[in-house]
Formats: sequence, structure tokens, C-alpha cells
Amino acid sequence: MTVQQYNECVREFADRLFRFALKNVGDSDLAQDFVQDAFERLWLRVDTVDYQRVKSYLFRTIVNLQIDRSRRQKLQNQHLSGLSDAIEQPRVAHDVQKFIDEGVAQLTEIQRMVLTLRDYEGYTYQEIAEMTNISVDQVKVYIFRARRFLKQYIGKMEVLI
Repeated sequence: MTVQQYNECVREFADRLFRFALKNVGDSDLAQDFVQDAFERLWLRVDTVDYQRVKSYLFRTIVNLQIDRSRRQKLQNQHLSGLSDAIEQPRVAHDVQKFIDEGVAQLTEIQRMVLTLRDYEGYTYQEIAEMTNISVDQVKVYIFRARRFLKQYIGKMEVLI
């Protein structure tokens, strides 16, 4: 295949390939990537691909790219679900979470704020002290008292479940 024939293929098939890919993947950016990859692969094999079969070559390349992406995504999802299972925390039932939220709502404003910053947002004691303009020791006291209150408020977890 000559360079002129290659350019003719781009003009003739690019739109059709794009519509085909878009219909299958539903994402225009991804469809454009597939079309570009198909033409890149064609360019790399321009000497070996028969000009009479270039249309089927391009469409087959798009299909193969979609299959490869689907397989990679499936493997990645399996890997991620395996990781999330390994690090997943115990699931809290909706009513238990509601009960905990009610307990947090009963805390004083400063206790609720520092507990949220520490346990939900993950800030250090020093960072919380700087944000709230109180000493690190006082931050620790507020968090300790908030956790103690919640422990008493919740009681035994077996009662809730």
C-alpha cells in the first residue's frame, strides 16, 4: 500500500470507524483513541496489508482494541475488588450508621469538629490544633471525651446488630 492509498483510507474510513467505535463504547474520546490506534497499526503494517482488504483490517482492529480494553478492565476490576475485599472495613448497617450519627450530633460543637477532623478527615493532632486555634493537648482531650461519650452512647455493638 502506498502513502497515497493510506491517506485515501483515512479520508474514506475514519468517520465510519468512529461511528462504529462510538456505538460500541459510548465514549467519543475513547472512540477517537480506537480510530487513531487502528490507523497507527495500519501505518506500521502499511507494507504488509493488502489495499483491497484494508477496510476489514481497520474494522477488525477496532473490534480487537475493544475486546482488549474490555479484558483489561475486567482484570482491573477483579484486582481492585480483591484489594477492596482485603482492606474493606466491616460494613455498618444503615440503622447503625444512623444511630452513630445521632450520637455524634449530641457532642458539643468543638468535640464534633475535632472528632470529625481526626477520625473522618484524617488530620493530625497538630494540624487540628492549628486549624482550631487550640493546643494539641486540648485537641487530644476533646477527642478522647468525644470517643468516650460515643462508646457509652452506643454501648455494646452486639445489641445494635
